[in-house]
Amino acid sequence: MKGVSLQKIMEKMALKNLTPDIDMKKKRVHTPEINRPALQLAGYFEHFDADRVQIIGYVEATYLEGLSKERRSEVYTKLMSYDIPCVVYSSDMVPDEEMFAAARQAQVPILQSHKTTSALMAEIIRWLNVALAPMISIHGVLVDVYGEGVLIMGESGLGKSETALELVKRGHRLVTDDVVEIRRVSEETLIGSAPDITRHFIELRGIGIVNIQSLFGFASVTETKSIDIVIKLEEWNRDKEYDRLGLEEEYTEFLGNKVVCHSIPIRPGRNLAIICESVAVNYRQKKMGYNAAQEFYKRVQDNMLKSQNEDEEDE
Repeated sequence: MKGVSLQKIMEKMALKNLTPDIDMKKKRVHTPEINRPALQLAGYFEHFDADRVQIIGYVEATYLEGLSKERRSEVYTKLMSYDIPCVVYSSDMVPDEEMFAAARQAQVPILQSHKTTSALMAEIIRWLNVALAPMISIHGVLVDVYGEGVLIMGESGLGKSETALELVKRGHRLVTDDVVEIRRVSEETLIGSAPDITRHFIELRGIGIVNIQSLFGFASVTETKSIDIVIKLEEWNRDKEYDRLGLEEEYTEFLGNKVVCHSIPIRPGRNLAIICESVAVNYRQKKMGYNAAQEFYKRVQDNMLKSQNEDEEDE
């Protein structure tokens, strides 16, 4: 695993570098977990997770203040000997001189955040979980439609990019066009994003590359979105039977996670943007406990039963 560079973490978390003289180019983090080295500062290093980002909060700082300079130096030297990626002080706290000396000796960067310890921990873990998650790249378009992540897939030339453009024009948000990077952040959640090189761009055949953010503003794009629904566009096949009720859910799988999938046949005159909106709203209704297909089926069954009872009464 390549991991995430410490420089990128510092930029994303808005951390201040208190040791700019220490080279961070080769420093990388390989786990989304963090560690508050309370027990280590007290001298217990068994089962120490040295590969994690080390965060020192108010409790650790006040404990260290009560130690003598000699004892602090011993603790810091022992802590730094484990080749930790960095030490982050929360709540704008400033390290003591002994910490700076041990850090420079071991070439371990010292960073600082204005956030409280709990907020900083939660933010780092959340971001690293996405950045370090297993990832694949697929061909498709990802759009945020009414708060649902709609992944549009299909062969080239079927109108995926044009559909995304129409959805953006109707007030929805583009995540990525052409290439979708999918990360599995949990057993239930897949997160989609754009490669850096194609972010905010859409390719329209006959026109070329357009920048959606420049055309429609900052509210028309978003960097990441969960993948909630997959819409597969395919050319109309007269001999194929398509689902007309939707009683049975179909799924597709990415990185071991299943996602609801709808196959949409393409014919001239079909408004794909409205279809995508309808799919997203219908999905939200199902999450809230309402299923239109089941209600329609129940009405048909009730009507058939009513007709059967009336026929029996006539006899």
